[in-house]
Amino acid sequence: MTSPDGGRFSAADSALGYLYQARVALLWSLRRLKASRDFLVSLETLDDVTFETKGGTPAELLQTKHHRSRLASLTDASPDLWKTLRVWFSASASVESSTAFYLLTTSAAPAGSIAARLRPREGRDVEGALAAMASVAGSSVSATNAEAYRAFNRASLAERKKLVDRVFVLDSAPQMADLDAELKADLFWAVSRPHLDAFLERLESWWLRRVLKQLASPGLADRILADEIEAEFSDLQEQFGPEALPIDDDLLAFDLDEETRLAHAGSTFVRQLQIINAGKVRIAAAVRDYYRAFEQRSRWIRNDLLLVGDLSRYERRLVEEWELVFEGVKDELGATAAEDAKQRAAREVLKWAESVSMPIRPKVTAPWVTRGSLHMLADGLRLGWHPEFRDRIAAIVGGTEGLE
Repeated sequence: MTSPDGGRFSAADSALGYLYQARVALLWSLRRLKASRDFLVSLETLDDVTFETKGGTPAELLQTKHHRSRLASLTDASPDLWKTLRVWFSASASVESSTAFYLLTTSAAPAGSIAARLRPREGRDVEGALAAMASVAGSSVSATNAEAYRAFNRASLAERKKLVDRVFVLDSAPQMADLDAELKADLFWAVSRPHLDAFLERLESWWLRRVLKQLASPGLADRILADEIEAEFSDLQEQFGPEALPIDDDLLAFDLDEETRLAHAGSTFVRQLQIINAGKVRIAAAVRDYYRAFEQRSRWIRNDLLLVGDLSRYERRLVEEWELVFEGVKDELGATAAEDAKQRAAREVLKWAESVSMPIRPKVTAPWVTRGSLHMLADGLRLGWHPEFRDRIAAIVGGTEGLE
């Protein structure tokens, strides 16, 4: 939605702000994990991002402010600063005296400003910041900041000092597009450099789902445990190991929909199933597994997770194992078997394909990778189920045989 003057996109800014908040929460959580697992993290509870001990004591409250313009400035009368202070004056009475307050903003604090005096580095000047705050709150006529000024002026000198002592401003923070580099810098040791993008993509996918679950929980009570983050991190690390490959959650959860079923209705692998009178449920399962395996393999290739020759070697193994089963069934049938017997035998070969486990790597245990890969080979007529599958498919494609 565009504002009347056509210059600002408030909806886009809000969406970016929420996504920025979630990504910063992940970045800070990863950094905290290096030191301790004794924390919970939540969004939109006590603050934008809240870190608590497992006992429920708030340790850090974090406000995030994202601006698309790199020229934004955190002046002494900045609404970002004063609105945040107003929130914290309200919150300070209900949290421990040890709780730290962080304002993380993409804006830059000018030299000598209130925000610059409150950076958590050498040169921090709380007394100077308090004096400047009192001057601004006593003289500014900003309607935007009026409520924040009132909150500051109502507080006693001791209350102001108690709060501001615990306020830390982190200005010139990375913008949304720059957070990738920050996150990768904290993950570089987890996987090999070529796989960092794929690793981060999957970690963030899990994180955003987990954040949504927390936000949707009654009273936002479903805080995210450090142990959960570590468990997901470790699981992903294992999936990116030399004996494994990542299996994506959306494919694990995929249920065949009508659009996908219709898209494959005329595929060769489906026709192979139809000529042996496989049931509708088995055909639907084959389409589902074909889609899953095709999509997962495509992602592995895009992410450079497969070595040169991995797929060709894997498919050769599958074809060799199929050939032993297929030729054994043909030998048992003999040359004069009736069509019904051929179809029954073909369904036995299909039964083998539905139950065999031949992982592409030792720890890739999702059974649909094998099943779907076999159907992909059937689609290319490198293998099949009916003893005369190539001739039957050729007849169908040539229009000399119909399908029921």
